[in-house]
Amino acid sequence: MDSQHPPRCTAFVHHRRVADGPYAHVAQALADLDLPAGSFLVFDDATGTQVDYPWPPGYAPELPAPAEAPDEPPTSPAVGRPKLGVVAREVTLLPRHWEWLSQQRGGASAALRRLVDEARNAHASRDQMRQAKEASYRFMSAIGGDLSGFEEASRALFAHNAADFSNKIALWPVDVQTYLAWLSRNAFTA
Repeated sequence: MDSQHPPRCTAFVHHRRVADGPYAHVAQALADLDLPAGSFLVFDDATGTQVDYPWPPGYAPELPAPAEAPDEPPTSPAVGRPKLGVVAREVTLLPRHWEWLSQQRGGASAALRRLVDEARNAHASRDQMRQAKEASYRFMSAIGGDLSGFEEASRALFAHNAADFSNKIALWPVDVQTYLAWLSRNAFTA
């Protein structure tokens, strides 16, 4: 999650965009519209996933509250590992993998972190393309599954054919096209 900007979403009534922005802003805009439940769809801008509205308190992702300054001066550093946001989970590997990991500098955990970071860096653009295609398809399926050319547009999206994709959605409602073009902005770049 981007620590600079709060998570955002976009709301549609039928095929018309009625609100977009941080979750709290969209919630207020939808409340002001006084629409009956079920007459609009809300989508998370990062994932293209349809989200339920009204969302219960605490459901909408928000930025963490800024840390308050302690009232007391810090004491001497605590013994042990610093808090780095480390999360312990189970990993299942074959004995040969554990043997190799145990021989690596820093031990198994450090070696696994290095391997994951290397893979993330090596495949970042491919992962970004995949995520953009998945977000686009989630949105398309929810709002445009009954629109003319939906199947063809889906095939063009996953066939990595930007020109054909644009042609297939050219007759769709303007707000749907605009949002879909924004969601798919990284789906066709290498």
